[in-house]
Amino acid sequence: MNILILAAGYATRLYPLTLTKAKPLLTVAGKPMMEWVIDNLAPIPGISKVFVVTNNKFAADFQTWADGYNASHAKLPFTIVNDGSTSDADKLGAIGDLNFVVQKFGIENEDLLVVAGDNLFSESLEGYGAIAREKNTPVLGVYDVKSLDEAKKYGVVAVDGNGMISQFVEKPAQPPSTLIGIALYYYPKHIVPLIRQYLAAGNNPDQPGRFVQWLYPRTPVHAWSVPGTWFDVGSKENLAEANRVFAKFAE
Repeated sequence: MNILILAAGYATRLYPLTLTKAKPLLTVAGKPMMEWVIDNLAPIPGISKVFVVTNNKFAADFQTWADGYNASHAKLPFTIVNDGSTSDADKLGAIGDLNFVVQKFGIENEDLLVVAGDNLFSESLEGYGAIAREKNTPVLGVYDVKSLDEAKKYGVVAVDGNGMISQFVEKPAQPPSTLIGIALYYYPKHIVPLIRQYLAAGNNPDQPGRFVQWLYPRTPVHAWSVPGTWFDVGSKENLAEANRVFAKFAE
């Protein structure tokens, strides 16, 4: 299984903090956001490669981070990928970046776990890896934000009695529930080629949940409830909140 970490955004809502540092490298409760992601992915067995797709502005910073991480943790096979973009004006978008890495490294026929580098997880994602292998279908990480106002910011999902996605609405004005899809996706190797098909049809290359929205009417997509606490940092205010909440999970 390959892992692809999406880290090519410019996080303009967090300016000036992100003018000189990529959002996933900002520190939360004593360590970069990336490490909250990696530390909780590392227990998944059978990881072949970890691709981190970023932009021309921050590629060197991510390489420095990866070298430092491997010097102080169990070594992981990182490959830092520069998508060539320099600003929001020429960015590829999350799904565009996903396709860029798949094509560049010829991994279209390999299982792929995709996660945003600015997700904060308090608990191991080993169970996610287990269900992904068991089901051999796409699997979407889901989380109950317990607030309809908060749910408006995300893709809101419904799950049927078999644990499969039965509805996916991107950023609805009136959310039908508080269960959201987060930027944690598993695509088995027979699904990965559909990413290129999705883009070739002219669909939105940004917002990675859009691909799941397109996918679930075509093939079963399972849901997996993220354990513990999950946090998405989108503003300076909730960066401060993330520091407060995740302080209790810091080692």
